[in-house]
Amino acid sequence: MSEKIIKITDQNFEKLVLKAKKLVIVDFWAEWCGPCKAIAPILDKISGEFSDNILIGKVNIDEVKEVPVRYGIRSIPTLLFFSNGEIARQEVGLQSEKALVDSINQIIKKS
Repeated sequence: MSEKIIKITDQNFEKLVLKAKKLVIVDFWAEWCGPCKAIAPILDKISGEFSDNILIGKVNIDEVKEVPVRYGIRSIPTLLFFSNGEIARQEVGLQSEKALVDSINQIIKKS
């Protein structure tokens, strides 16, 4: 995991995600999930390219119990895009780099 990607827990979720001043993409994943492993390098690349505008965090659903339940996460990988503490977009399943960049640009333009 890139040093630009943060580990999100039940304890730090509110501070790091809901109170963030920039767009936060939260990746719900698990160690045993193949598509989760496939999207990881894409998120690493995006975290570097958009470091001024976004923050990417990862929630390991096997370790973090409250946040996935609160947001009804049923499939992984699921990406929730938070803007000003609210969900601006949700993507379920493996996404291409282009699709993620397009989503990011659309949300940034709206805010």
